[in-house]
Amino acid sequence: MFQRPALLRWGALGLLALACAAAVLAGHESRRAAQVGLLALPALLWLPWPIQRPAWRRLRWAAVFVVISAFLVDGAVRGFLQSQYQAAPDSSLVLAAAANTTPRESIEYLTSQVPAMALALAALIAMLALTGVAITRATRDQPALSRRARIGLLVVLAVCALAHLSKPWRRHHPLLFWPAWTQQVADLRANWADQQVQRAQLMRNARAAAPTMATSAPSTVVLVLGESVNRDNMSLYGYARPTTPELIALRDEERARLLTLRHAWSTQATTVASLSGLFSFGERDEDDPAGRTQHLLALAKSAGYKVWWVSNHDDVAVDQQHARLADVVEMINRQPGRSSGSLDGELLDEVEAALADPAPRKLVVVHLLGAHPHYRLRMPPGEHPFDHDDGDAVDTAMKRDGRAAWVREFRQDYDSAIHYHDHIVAQTLRLTRRHLPAGGHGAWMFVSDHGQEVGHSLDHAGHSPGTASGYRIPALMWRSEPGFDASTASRPFRADWAGWTLAELMQLRWPGMHDERNVLHAAYAWEAPALPVKGVRFEQ
Repeated sequence: MFQRPALLRWGALGLLALACAAAVLAGHESRRAAQVGLLALPALLWLPWPIQRPAWRRLRWAAVFVVISAFLVDGAVRGFLQSQYQAAPDSSLVLAAAANTTPRESIEYLTSQVPAMALALAALIAMLALTGVAITRATRDQPALSRRARIGLLVVLAVCALAHLSKPWRRHHPLLFWPAWTQQVADLRANWADQQVQRAQLMRNARAAAPTMATSAPSTVVLVLGESVNRDNMSLYGYARPTTPELIALRDEERARLLTLRHAWSTQATTVASLSGLFSFGERDEDDPAGRTQHLLALAKSAGYKVWWVSNHDDVAVDQQHARLADVVEMINRQPGRSSGSLDGELLDEVEAALADPAPRKLVVVHLLGAHPHYRLRMPPGEHPFDHDDGDAVDTAMKRDGRAAWVREFRQDYDSAIHYHDHIVAQTLRLTRRHLPAGGHGAWMFVSDHGQEVGHSLDHAGHSPGTASGYRIPALMWRSEPGFDASTASRPFRADWAGWTLAELMQLRWPGMHDERNVLHAAYAWEAPALPVKGVRFEQ
């Protein structure tokens, strides 16, 4: 029979083994979990080995605590990314997001996720504390091991050594994986830091295509890029809360000249990837990003347009990949991060200044913060019209679906952000109409980069590559000529093809155009994008 001290030692060791196994299984699929488990085993096997010198015992305690804690934290992070974003930490989605995020933004993001992570974070902290106690208990009053036990431990350690010698296995050890991951992020950020060579190539590509205008008359076109706007939260699209009264009023005023595409989708759930697709006509090659593709802004400049990029973002990737192709760049936001209080309304003066410029051909790109988290900062203080809508149709439906109170509160904030955003978007259209060129052509287009999950499908508020809400976006367009074909409104639309439609609004032509991807063209032929969401119906 085991004596009580022995039971406590082996019980503590068993607890550590179970904790490591749970962490590994939370972060890896079954086959990979077995491989990673072998990487964690040496630290556990070191604990039963008796050590007499206090200094060596303290060293062992510290080393084993660091290793086991690394596996526990690794499992927690991987499990969170998998549950919220269906992504591994070294996926392109996560790497791009990390490379495009400052340390301050990371802290702000984690702060915004506290309601969703509170219990898991408390459990992790408790487990780390218990790890220290269990290591102490497992190494107290250790008797000498028998010769057979020593041989057995050495055999198992030899097997573990083979796992460490295998690079495909070894790279998943948390103490090796995360430093390498950090370097990947740094390399990606460095690659974005200066893309002058790629921009020069894109201009050469555009000049070689020799785009022309269908008319010699003046032309003014405005592209408004929303951020994190889900059309399901817009009353223009039938939402129960009155979030878009000004766009509805403009729709009724303009009638056939303002087209609302009912079934618009992004093909990406993040800003950088979405804008990359939009401006490259859905054809940007990640392995050869400038060599064989066209960029909408480069083509516009080659055709004689003067291009403005007016933005409320402070974003290195977007700035380098797109904004720096413009003739005039106005970045009004000097406070990066989710806690930025820069309001989209501050852009309107810059937009009007661009529209008043005497250039005969103007393309003005307006990049809004829209409804980007934190939602409550996306409108002026005190403008929160849905703060007290507990019990309305939306809140009642969310309660019926079992949404948590904090998610319902985020929905109120999000809807208030959409309400303020409605005013800004409507103002850009009014300004476009006010500054139409005499005897010329004017057009306006509004599309969001991606959607947002705010309790539509699950208890989550934020970016969501794993649900349809992450991709459901609004898409509207207006032009000064007589209206659009009414049947166009029911066509499904994808944001990475928006460049082809904008090219028509700009009256551009060049060899190699794909009219079948232009939602306004008679030859339009819809192709459903491959989204990482099951059961998506693109006609809804």
